[in-house]
Amino acid sequence: MGNTMPTSLVDADLILALDIGTTTTRAILFDVVEGRYRFLGAGTTPTTANAPVSDISDGVRLALDQLEDITGRRLTGPDGQLAIPALPDGTGVDACVATLSVGLPIRVVAIGLLEHISAESARNLATTTYAEVLETLSLNDKRLTATRLDTLLSLRPDLVVIAGGAEGGASESVINLLEAVGLACYVLPKEQRPEVLYAGNSALAHQVKETLGGLASLHIAPNVRPSLDIEQLTPSQPVLSQVFRQVRARQMRGVAEIDHWASNHLTPTAAAFGRTIRFISKEYAHTNKGVLGIDVGASSTTIAAGYAGDLILSIYTQLGLGQNLPQMLQLCEIEDIQRWLSVEIPNDELLDYIHNKSAFPGTLPAGPTELAIEQALACQAATLAIRQAMQAYPPQLPRPFPDFLPSFEPIIATGRSFTRAPLRSQALLMLLNALQPTGITTLALDRNNLAAVLGAAAEVAPLLTVQSLDSTNFLNLCTVISPVGRAPFGAPILRLRLATDDQQEVKLEVKHGTLEVIKLPPGQSGTLYLTPLHRFDVGLGGPGRGGTLKVVGGALGVVIDARGRPLRFSADPGRRRDMHRKWQAIFDA
Repeated sequence: MGNTMPTSLVDADLILALDIGTTTTRAILFDVVEGRYRFLGAGTTPTTANAPVSDISDGVRLALDQLEDITGRRLTGPDGQLAIPALPDGTGVDACVATLSVGLPIRVVAIGLLEHISAESARNLATTTYAEVLETLSLNDKRLTATRLDTLLSLRPDLVVIAGGAEGGASESVINLLEAVGLACYVLPKEQRPEVLYAGNSALAHQVKETLGGLASLHIAPNVRPSLDIEQLTPSQPVLSQVFRQVRARQMRGVAEIDHWASNHLTPTAAAFGRTIRFISKEYAHTNKGVLGIDVGASSTTIAAGYAGDLILSIYTQLGLGQNLPQMLQLCEIEDIQRWLSVEIPNDELLDYIHNKSAFPGTLPAGPTELAIEQALACQAATLAIRQAMQAYPPQLPRPFPDFLPSFEPIIATGRSFTRAPLRSQALLMLLNALQPTGITTLALDRNNLAAVLGAAAEVAPLLTVQSLDSTNFLNLCTVISPVGRAPFGAPILRLRLATDDQQEVKLEVKHGTLEVIKLPPGQSGTLYLTPLHRFDVGLGGPGRGGTLKVVGGALGVVIDARGRPLRFSADPGRRRDMHRKWQAIFDA
């Protein structure tokens, strides 16, 4: 992006990023080289949150040892602690940032005045971190204070999120709802009391402090529902991240130490990922589209949608590919996973794999069959997550087709299922099948899984984030054109011509139900001339409207996904598997 720094800053820009995931812990080092931040190396070890070690800092130190061997730099001082700032002999780093996703979801009770207004906003706020909402309390449920107290005592939540009261609105009703929370905190031993996050009418913050301040660890955040028709979650998310750190510090050894290294800014991985997507959305504001990020991980699936700097973040802990993997079956049938498989696997074997993966989330696919299962599970997790996330998107977002994915440019994917797929085409097909984009978009891969740590680094070194958003870290998979309309399968629906900048030309007539690939080497530019037929919409202004489009080649060139929206699969398992193999073979040709 062309940003450089004066050499006077070089001595103060050695940045260590720690990424503590469910299965792996990474230590990543960046430094300034010739006026720009550069990735120097990474150490990777298994995460040590669980028995027999049960201390995340042990895994971090092992990753640091590995990183020291790779880079030849000494990062820890004689006391075994990370040296911040760097010592005169060059030992240590100038700053440390850290992200954390390991651990079971935080147990939350959401409280609001009205079930479908403020209580819903309290639930929505909770889902922007790694949380499971166990119960919702509101005036609508007509429960007595004693009943609410029993609910809180039986559930023993880690966190109570309270919303309610528009700015300048109701006060007495909000205070009455707090009575059960105060009683529960009074009854429980101090070490078992939940954190309490108040995100309601700001005029009541003082009364809330008087009511709960002496009984609970209370956190005050901006009102998530300042008026009946406006929900604002983003301003409250930094406070929620602070609560997340405190809960995790109680639950896990080593969290407080790593948080200290990160200057008390240990960030939930999903929140840091969302920060990167929000930043990129500012850069792409001129497209009048949003930027979509998707992270399918062991602990959860995260969907981040950024619109000109505004962020909608959704975290689905029941859709992780690790310990909580069996929860996916509460949201879909086993046949929904089977539809993504290109190999024959009996349902009982698929179920066995799911439960074994839950018990041993760090295991890697041992062969083609296991890889096919992992990719099918990732595809289904992404499918369910994007379907739920779309329900929360406000109606004013650019959405040419109400039943399908809104317009995004680009779509960025991260997570081992995508970034470590043996073939880039496998990652692309998982994304196309799960998201089913429409119109024209670019699909990119966070090839080094750096999006989250770059979001965490933005607070201490914004230029690191800016300078790392390039093709070195984010791989352009392809430009995708997905026509939408109605026509018999096999009917021509699009004529296109690609004129490359090196005077080459490709002409193609695309038929409904097909998947086509045009080779365009990475970095090479060209112009696409699109002529839709049968009033198909290719994203150039409406049904039947064609035009020209400048494109830049990606790892897989230009892809025309004319398979139809939504995708339809044969009821015959054999034919369905043949279709998956045929789609993969198109990229292998």
